[in-house]
Amino acid sequence: MRAAAEILFWGVLFVGSHLLISASAVRPRLIGAVGEQPYRAIYSLVSLVTFVGLCVTFARHKHAGAMLWDLRDVPAARWLTWLLMLLALVILAAGLMNPSPASMAARGRAGAPVGIQKLTRHPSFVAFTLFGIGHLLMNGWLGDICFFGAFPALGILGGLHQDARKLTELGASYRDYVAETSFIPGAALLAGRQRWTAADTPWRAIVVGVVLTAVLLAAHPFLFGGHPLG
Repeated sequence: MRAAAEILFWGVLFVGSHLLISASAVRPRLIGAVGEQPYRAIYSLVSLVTFVGLCVTFARHKHAGAMLWDLRDVPAARWLTWLLMLLALVILAAGLMNPSPASMAARGRAGAPVGIQKLTRHPSFVAFTLFGIGHLLMNGWLGDICFFGAFPALGILGGLHQDARKLTELGASYRDYVAETSFIPGAALLAGRQRWTAADTPWRAIVVGVVLTAVLLAAHPFLFGGHPLG
């Protein structure tokens, strides 16, 4: 239980520091005190330190605590995990190739959504969430849940937090962008607020996602342990 608590501590610190440092009440003050670029350096450093701390603690206490579920021998659960990882990698790659106005690095007025933005305005956060959920299916130990659960927590809370900050910074243009898009993947398409065309299909990102998925499936036992292929 103590090992799981240590993982949870770092998970809360990892997610909480992201939200705190970029909060509307904190971010402008830090930028005013140290400047834009030093602020970015501080944000990146805190993110790196807390992420490394989380990963190192988990590596030392992998599979700590009670097992709350075991789906490793359920073929449907394993296939779902592979699918979620493939989608996560494709969406992440597409978001990097076509940055959303909702991303932290975006500047200026939010324009019309294109490509992956029609699926979700927060591709990186969605990718983190899918990654975490996929691994939660295969890792039912308490400590593992604290570790992998940090990623959906960051994805969901981070996306909501980013929307609130961007609405304050960009005003009406981002409000219109939010109205035309969705955080939940596909919601804007199903609601008829967006229409997907062949030109929106991120073919390069799909290729990258498929290749990375194949590499990770093969290298997972050597890099992280476990056997994704069963």
